[in-house]
Amino acid sequence: MFGQTIAIAGNTFFESIRQPIALVLLMVATLGLIFSNLLAGFTMEDDQRMMIDLGLSTVFICGTLLAAFIATNVLNREIENRTALTVISKPVSRPLFVLGKYLGVAGALLLATMYMNFVFLLVEMHGVLQTVRDPIHKPVLVFGFTAGLLGAGAGVWCNYFYGKVFASIVIAIITPLAGLAYLLSLLFDPDFVRQPIGLAFDGQLWIGLAGITMAILVLSAIAIAASTRLGQVMTLCITVGLFMAGMLSDWMFGSRIARVREVWLQRASAEGLTEMVEQTRIIELVTGEISEPVRQVEVATVPLSSMADGLAERLEYATYWVGYSVLPNFQTFWFSDALTQGHVIPLKLLGGVVVYGLIYIAAALSVAVILFQRREVG
Repeated sequence: MFGQTIAIAGNTFFESIRQPIALVLLMVATLGLIFSNLLAGFTMEDDQRMMIDLGLSTVFICGTLLAAFIATNVLNREIENRTALTVISKPVSRPLFVLGKYLGVAGALLLATMYMNFVFLLVEMHGVLQTVRDPIHKPVLVFGFTAGLLGAGAGVWCNYFYGKVFASIVIAIITPLAGLAYLLSLLFDPDFVRQPIGLAFDGQLWIGLAGITMAILVLSAIAIAASTRLGQVMTLCITVGLFMAGMLSDWMFGSRIARVREVWLQRASAEGLTEMVEQTRIIELVTGEISEPVRQVEVATVPLSSMADGLAERLEYATYWVGYSVLPNFQTFWFSDALTQGHVIPLKLLGGVVVYGLIYIAAALSVAVILFQRREVG
């Protein structure tokens, strides 16, 4: 059983990175990340913060498009070509088939996302040239462009002499080369003078990129679930639509939940069922400064739901709560605001985000298995 899943996942992995759209989107992401460094130089304040925001947005958007295009195509193509029937007719259960497909897609997306992460980190390490006196980071340029040329050259060589797929070879080779370029760049300052590797390493950026990577994996699971019943176009529309809705989840449902609870709190206050509680918020900055603002917060001494005015208000709150719980909140995976404001992102927060993502992936794959159980594949 384990061997069958690995075989399906491996085949799906190579099918995914062979798709031309994967290489096209990665090249678009590369250009977008490079130009984000140039565009950030036109801000009036902190150019580096703007570059980080633009870079993370580029990785997030291109990764989302990759997940949508790759995941929606994998399962549908198997059904249309009737190859799914050949696999399922053998002693391979449908749940294992769906799981193997997702693992293969997830592996391909991890590889592609890691490439974008390395390019972003190289661009961020170079920094924005705010003045003509700012030094050019020579190791980043030398190692980065060398990795790109070697990856493209290997792709051309293998395609011409061995008939290999150009897109898959480039992606498979250029990703570890980009990682090596990033590692070597950490060892030198802008003038190629040796420095400790930890001097230029920024663990907070890695936490931010880990959150984005988790969001891409969640979106790919949603795309797999939708593709079990829908065609590629409809699956793509639903995947992108859920992504947009998930980014607006706090506005669509979270704000309405807060508004209803505020009304209930006012009613409890009018009846003398509240008390003032002192809350301390600890804010740690990357500079080492720690602020602990204290504020007085009014809280109810009884369950707020008991302040509801009739069944209609309870149903309204329940509807908002269900929508907020079911819809994936992609804002949870977005740490750009904390990074650009210099806040320290605790590992505990990242752990909670990873757990949330894994739960949602498990739920989406469970739905995919249920929908695929009775899908006609012959």
